[in-house]
Amino acid sequence: MTDEQRGDSLADQAAAWVPPWDRPRPPAAEDTTTPPDEPAQPPPDSEEPGAGEPQRVEAASEEVGAAAPEQVGSAAPEQVGSAASEQVGSAGPDLGAVTKGTAGESGDAADVPRRQQAGRRRVTAVPEPAPELSDTELRGALEAILLVVDEPVSELVLAQVLEQPAERVGPMLDEIAAGYTAAGHGFELRRAAGGWRLYTRPEYATYVERFVLDGQSVRLTQAALETLAVVAYKQPVTRSRISAIRGVNCDGVIRTLVTRGLIEECGTETDSGAFLYRTTTLFLEKLGLNTVDELPPLAPFLPDDVEELADATR
Repeated sequence: MTDEQRGDSLADQAAAWVPPWDRPRPPAAEDTTTPPDEPAQPPPDSEEPGAGEPQRVEAASEEVGAAAPEQVGSAAPEQVGSAASEQVGSAGPDLGAVTKGTAGESGDAADVPRRQQAGRRRVTAVPEPAPELSDTELRGALEAILLVVDEPVSELVLAQVLEQPAERVGPMLDEIAAGYTAAGHGFELRRAAGGWRLYTRPEYATYVERFVLDGQSVRLTQAALETLAVVAYKQPVTRSRISAIRGVNCDGVIRTLVTRGLIEECGTETDSGAFLYRTTTLFLEKLGLNTVDELPPLAPFLPDDVEELADATR
C-alpha cells in the first residue's frame, strides 16, 4: 500500500470514527459476578445525586481505552479530551455539592452549641440604678453616717456611699446644719477640712473637757503653739525661717508637731534645698476650719512698733 493510499484510509477512518459517548449503548448484560445478596446498583438516571455519574465516567474511560488506540491517538485527541473532561466535570460538581452540603450541615449543627455558649458569655447583667431616696430617708442616712465618722467626710464620698446625686447631698447637709442650729442642740454640723463633721458647740466645751480630760491636760506648750502659729501663717516655711522669727532654735518643737500630725513636710526650697513645712488637715479639723484662709488676721495682735522690732532683728 502506498503512502497516498495509507493517508486516505486514515483520513476515512478519522472521518467515520464516532466517539464512544455518542455510540448507541448496547443492552446491559447480566452481571454474574455480583453476589445474589448484594443490592443492585441504582440506574444512572436515579434522582440520588452522584449515583450514576462515576459509573458513566468509568465506562467511557474503558470504551475510549479499548476502542481504537490508533484512531484515538491520531484522529481527534482534542475531542476525546474535551468530551471526557466535560462529562467528568458535569459529574464532579454534583459530587462536590453533595459532599459540601453534608459537611456544611454537620459543621453548622456542631457550631450551634458554640454559638449559644458564646452568646451566653456575651450577655452581661446591667446593674439596676439605685432607687432614689426620699428627703426623709436621705436625711436619716446622712445623720447616721456622720455619727460614726472619725474625720470630716466630703459630699462626694457621701453621694457615692448612698448612690445618690451629689446635687442632692450638698443642699441636704446645709439644711441639716441649719436645723441643728435652729433647734438649739448641743452639737452642730459644720464644714471643716474640706468635709462635714459633727462638733460640740463652744458654749458646752467646759462640760465636754471635764468629761474627756478628767483632770488631765494634754495641751501644747507655749513654744509649740508659737511654732505652730508661725507655720500656719507663713506656710510653706523652712526650719531656719521659723527659728529666725521666734529667735530660738525650734528643731525639737518641730519634731513634736510632726509626731502629733499637726504639720508635715511639703517639699524642699529651691535655693537652699531645706525642707518646707505646712499644716495638715488634722490641724484644720482640731481648729474647726475648712481652709487656712479662715484663720483670723494677725494685724490686731501685732504691737505698734513691729517695724522697729523687725529692723532691730536684722
